[in-house]
Amino acid sequence: MASAAVSYARDNQQRFLSELKDLLRIPSISTLEEHKSDVRKAAEFVANELRRIGMENVEIVPTRGHPLVYADWLHAPGKPTVLMYAHYDVQPPDPLDEWVSPPFEPQERNSNLYARGAVDDKGQLWMEIKALEALMRAGNGKLPINVKVLIEGEEEVGGESIAEYVRREKAKLKADFALICDTELFAPDLPTLCVGLRGLVYTEIEAVGAKTDLHSGMYGGAAPNPFFALIEIISKLKDAKGRILIPGFYTRVKAPGAQELKAWKKLPFDEEHYRKSEVGSTMLTGEPGFSVLYRTWARPTLEVHGMPGGFTAPGAKTVIPAKASAKVSMRLVPNQDPDDILKRYKAYVKKLTPKGIQTNIKVWSKGPACVVGTNNKYIKAATEAMHDIFRKDTVFIRSGGSIPIVTDFQDVLKIPSVMMGFGLPDDNLHAPNEKFHIPNFYRGIESICLFFEKLGG
Repeated sequence: MASAAVSYARDNQQRFLSELKDLLRIPSISTLEEHKSDVRKAAEFVANELRRIGMENVEIVPTRGHPLVYADWLHAPGKPTVLMYAHYDVQPPDPLDEWVSPPFEPQERNSNLYARGAVDDKGQLWMEIKALEALMRAGNGKLPINVKVLIEGEEEVGGESIAEYVRREKAKLKADFALICDTELFAPDLPTLCVGLRGLVYTEIEAVGAKTDLHSGMYGGAAPNPFFALIEIISKLKDAKGRILIPGFYTRVKAPGAQELKAWKKLPFDEEHYRKSEVGSTMLTGEPGFSVLYRTWARPTLEVHGMPGGFTAPGAKTVIPAKASAKVSMRLVPNQDPDDILKRYKAYVKKLTPKGIQTNIKVWSKGPACVVGTNNKYIKAATEAMHDIFRKDTVFIRSGGSIPIVTDFQDVLKIPSVMMGFGLPDDNLHAPNEKFHIPNFYRGIESICLFFEKLGG
């Protein structure tokens, strides 16, 4: 027999979807100054809805960046308290000419909803709020457990404000576990909980040679070129097989356990499909001796993201640039300490810097990896709830990405996170034609309803 909350959610699917479209029409791009008022508008949209459904103490919390939204409902004595997290900001939509329909005019095509933010993370944020509404209506204004909601508008730009807020408001945010809906299913129709994330150290190496840009005809052969310096440095950070050469880089790497590795082997993963459809390259690269899932989930990496500097406009200009940069990041795995890695990396870059060049390293962000234990009652209840909705056993996966807030919840609030996401690997988050599979939007709402009901006993 379906729970009253699930029945309510099923009866209101069309309304839930059209409300989500209204939220998706707000271009809340956190990285662009000209969209600051849109980001604010999205925060207000979310806060108003939390008030409307019956949440209490709803506030828009100003920060140095974009506002946070807080709300709570704490009238279930003796029951657990959840801290629900999501974000309402989105990535820029470029390149615009690759979108089939405009990014901020949501469109339904073959059971998918297309829009920027559809899956990352407005669709999943709306799932959380609609689950609360369904539980409230089914429970005559009562929820089965205590709920605190914390929603941010800076996830796509580093999330500094929420990190500060969590440290400052430890007592206010006290909870038993966090629910994070910002991840994906491993495969369509396969209920999935993400239980591990890689850490991140994102840096920019700036190399400076001469005091000003120089003519390569007059000075080529005498003046140091920062680009060659960067090429030389970067080429020595990693070998041809993908092994990172920073001394001591792998010392603390903690490997996944035998049971976890065995479970990964059973996942429906087709390497050839992944190469062709997801990566789209002629071959896959990386450290030999590790599977693709192992390499992307549990091995550290070092990547170069961009090299600004010099002359990049169309045509030719013979310039030796005075300075150039390279944006370099490392993904870290459990037990690697970001500060330790940063220190080793800085020392190594300094040692590799050729004569006549000064290098200086800027740090854009850093945070450790985390793995959540699966033998707690929150993960068990989430697993059962998803099983009831999907009629299949839940799989546990890790993600190669980083969600810094999970580490903050773990280290500052001392609570585990249940990462229950309903995106799909081909949902194009951060790319043109981002989508959310509409049946997953509904299944997400129903899964959260059952999850909270199970915990409320």
